Amino acid sequence: MPEPADASDLERENDPYAILRNRNFLLYLTGRFIASLGQQMLTVAVGWEIYERTGSTLALGFVGLVQMAPMVLFTLPAGHVADNYNRKKIILLMQLLLAVSCGGLALASAFQAQVYWTYCSLFVMGIARTCLWPASASFLPQLVPRRQFARAVTWNTGCFQISAVTGPAVGGALIALTRSAALVYALNGVAALVCLVLIGWVRTHHAAVVKERMSLKSIAVGLNFVYRTKVVLGSITLDLFAVLLGGATAMLPVYAKDILHVGPRGLGWLQSALPMGSLLMSLILVHRPPLQKAGRTLLWAVALFGLATIGFGYSRTFWLSFLMLFACGATDYISVVVRHTLVQLLTPDAMRGRVSAINSLFIGTSNQMGEFESGMVAHFTNSVFAVVSGGVGTILVVVAVAVLWPEIRNYGRLDA
Repeated sequence: MPEPADASDLERENDPYAILRNRNFLLYLTGRFIASLGQQMLTVAVGWEIYERTGSTLALGFVGLVQMAPMVLFTLPAGHVADNYNRKKIILLMQLLLAVSCGGLALASAFQAQVYWTYCSLFVMGIARTCLWPASASFLPQLVPRRQFARAVTWNTGCFQISAVTGPAVGGALIALTRSAALVYALNGVAALVCLVLIGWVRTHHAAVVKERMSLKSIAVGLNFVYRTKVVLGSITLDLFAVLLGGATAMLPVYAKDILHVGPRGLGWLQSALPMGSLLMSLILVHRPPLQKAGRTLLWAVALFGLATIGFGYSRTFWLSFLMLFACGATDYISVVVRHTLVQLLTPDAMRGRVSAINSLFIGTSNQMGEFESGMVAHFTNSVFAVVSGGVGTILVVVAVAVLWPEIRNYGRLDA
């Protein structure tokens, strides 16, 4: 039998701030925070500029599609690379590529180039983010002990939400002041370079025990693992369809300009509402023990996300819309923490890159495809129907997952 933990071990486990004394984790956390801050500023800038220049909801939908294409093409090979090469070096190279793509966006915006060039830069950015995610997600478990990993995920996701709260608001304010997105794109490039430097200072390195040649068989290892592990399969599937159907964020520029009439500054605050809700939930989760009934909590959180999406769709006042998006962010945060923790803890290190890639492919493409789906539905019907029907679909998905994978309903302690 394992020896009982001594008092100091228990105190460290219960101290939500003890993990911040881990130098490598703190550098990683700071770098990812700065990069995320720039990325969130960029998100609101791209949506505003495309809609301002084209006035087309379909053009907004193509923003999601052009970033989804690299995920479909490169995610599974990127997972193989993350398992067979130095993950830290991959992260550094992809941060550099992100900075280059931001330079392309800034130039296209400053010189009012054809929208085609903006889409090209977003495609390159999509390649960098696609290759970055499996390496970064599988690098994090190397920085902290297993029993601290759930708290590390909570801190990592919480810091992302802080950046997502401030990023869109700052981005919207900069656009309102300059009437251009070029400065926002340039600042995101600087943020990517700062992240590169901080990750470079992390002392932990990953080296594959046995390198495998890239083949369909080696890539399929991650798929086989996900299929066999029903808890992982169910949680990924739940998020995939919930995010695909609940992609209300693609319609935020339309709601800000045509329905709520709040302009770019109001758009920035609407973009910030989701991460504000997530931030509040992160403060709650980081100061409490790991979830005892993680599966049931996950299902209820996604169902409430669907209800809040419906409420936002019908809202005609700014503050009610803000409140509904805030609720979406709080419930979505629970789903993200549970899913990411389960995927990393239940996966052997030798397969973490490939399994993280599958997770990224499912969730990332559903984010981008959700934007495209919302744009298409709004184009052929209207924006309100696109949002409300997505919320209804999300609730139906929760019911289906609860029935098909009872392992999700019965899953207990998150860090077990």
